[in-house]
Amino acid sequence: MRIFMACPAPPRSRKGNRVTAVRWARLLRELGHRVCIEQEYRGQNCDMLIALHARKSYPAVRTYRRLHPQGPLVVALTGTDLYHDLATSRRALRSLELADRLVVLQPLARDALPVQARARARTIIQSTVPLRDKPARNSRFFTVCVLGHLRQVKDPFRAARALRFLPPDSRIRIIHAGAAQSPAFAARARALMAHEPRYRWLGEVSARRARLLLARSRLMVLSSRLEGGANVISEAITDDTPVLASKIPGSIGLLGEDYPGYFSVGDTMQLARFLRRAETDEDYYAHLQRACRRLQPLVKPHRERQAWRQLLAELVKSPKGGV
Repeated sequence: MRIFMACPAPPRSRKGNRVTAVRWARLLRELGHRVCIEQEYRGQNCDMLIALHARKSYPAVRTYRRLHPQGPLVVALTGTDLYHDLATSRRALRSLELADRLVVLQPLARDALPVQARARARTIIQSTVPLRDKPARNSRFFTVCVLGHLRQVKDPFRAARALRFLPPDSRIRIIHAGAAQSPAFAARARALMAHEPRYRWLGEVSARRARLLLARSRLMVLSSRLEGGANVISEAITDDTPVLASKIPGSIGLLGEDYPGYFSVGDTMQLARFLRRAETDEDYYAHLQRACRRLQPLVKPHRERQAWRQLLAELVKSPKGGV
């Protein structure tokens, strides 16, 4: 099958949508399909369209449906789709209406969909391949990584701000990798580094370097205000790096309601208490590790590949209207 994947992020971008599109393309090729990833669909010859981001990819969805009224059409929903755009964007809602199937990245995402769209939704949890040679962790410091671009929705400086509530003898060091969305965000990161020597912002790094940083770290902090289902959680689970995450549906859907490492969105003091506890309480840190290890089977590549195989089989059998 010839599959066209519409992705708003440009080639070689390290934004989440592009990373997801590239991984999905690899999985679909392993299943025997031909896949093309482009930012816009202008009528290219294909048997199916997969659109990442309901609002941003709406032009591709609209064009494909006009040219292929009966053609299989899948829309994959991002965090901004689910927890922002569906309430404000007619384009996002129209993409849902035109799609035969909707892909969400964690099971709680269905609750954010219009009731009439939920039966067409399929959950595909993002997977990760383990590192071949896992690096050793730093024994001198308790390294905590933040992997995410500097954007308002990511609440990117929450972990850095928590450092001021830690005692001077804390060995915690925050290492943050991610591109700044604007010069203002970059300036804020540099100012934080100037005032807090335990915080270091690396800027944008390669996927390989980010993954090594994650594997070397004792903890990862994900402080986002909203997420559709962050792949970095799958990577942390695979790399045996426990997560402290803001308590949002996108993280609860992956880590589980009872996960012991949630802090309230924007609560710097609570995050600082969790950081200190993880650093000093061996039992608590082991509890976090066990909770993540139990989730490792969910993020295996064969599960994601099988989920796509099942979805494509559904569409070939009954592309329009069936659930």
